[in-house]
Amino acid sequence: MKKINWLVVATGGLVGLAAVVLTLLGNPANMGFCIACFLRDIAGATGMHGAAVVQYFRPEIVGLVVGAFIMAVATKEFRAKAGSAPAVRFVMGAFVMIGALAFLGCPLRMVLRMAGGDLNAWVALLGFAGGIAIGVVCLNKGFSLKRAYDAAPAEGAVLPVVLTGLFLLFLIVPSLFKFSEKGPGSMHAPVLVALLIAIVVGALAQKARLCMAGGLRDAIMFKDFKLLFGFVAIFLVALVGNLILGKFKLGFAGQPVAHSDHLWSILGMALVGWGSVLLGGCPLRQLILAGSGNGDSAVTVFGMIVGAAFAHNFGLAGAAASADAAGGVGIKGRIAVVIGLVVMAAIAYFNIPKKSKEA
Repeated sequence: MKKINWLVVATGGLVGLAAVVLTLLGNPANMGFCIACFLRDIAGATGMHGAAVVQYFRPEIVGLVVGAFIMAVATKEFRAKAGSAPAVRFVMGAFVMIGALAFLGCPLRMVLRMAGGDLNAWVALLGFAGGIAIGVVCLNKGFSLKRAYDAAPAEGAVLPVVLTGLFLLFLIVPSLFKFSEKGPGSMHAPVLVALLIAIVVGALAQKARLCMAGGLRDAIMFKDFKLLFGFVAIFLVALVGNLILGKFKLGFAGQPVAHSDHLWSILGMALVGWGSVLLGGCPLRQLILAGSGNGDSAVTVFGMIVGAAFAHNFGLAGAAASADAAGGVGIKGRIAVVIGLVVMAAIAYFNIPKKSKEA
């Protein structure tokens, strides 16, 4: 086991604390930070899907990208590069989002749900870890989406500039955007507070290289647990916060914005884990990389936003359980998850070098 990286641990602890604080300030329960949920809400706020309960322009996404951008520029780590299979990454990003929304959360929210006592998230962790293990097998066989190339600085600044521009429009002309009147989209922390918290988190996540998928990947491949300790720190700090605030509720039933359709939660998060390893980072890491100048990660994030729009326009997302319904993943969502797994398998197959046959 390699030496503990205390920056990773501290950053993970800050993410857990930020999630608790943002929830206390108005974000949905067990959803202080959720990359998939927040990108979905942004897609709804900009009119890309019509699910009225999940429409709000989340400043946390803007803050994460801008914070990473500021840190990368300040430490001279900003490097614009692109050209590593952008179209494939776009498609993979869309399917990663579909898998996450089947479960109802990205890897980060999975950890926050675990810290809130949601046993459904512990079940989903099995799928996430399994997907990462499959991804590691692919990497060990030589999987690669080929190298990226240096690009003009403007290429690397695309996502920070686009999100900042949209955020300014959101502040100046809010009538251009859609706002949920009920449901998770109507629950949010004060705009500027959420933005500032996310900027700090984004800056530290850029420096610490925090990644949910990367932690398990490195543990499996190299017996290196440095990134995994960040994962554990998020869980422990959020757990303590929930216990102190009386927000911890252990069980499968009655969890906020969740369902107990376990098989499809496992398969959905397996799709997320597998895709994240092949892409080189989980949804959180893709945002941070995009803020650091990686144009391919920016394309992946755009793919995730489009994937969220597809998920809600075509009824692919999981439905949260309620007093009147058990929730779960419908037939269309199940088909989409299976297609996503097939697509990942095909992408892996065609990007693993084939052994040349001897004459």
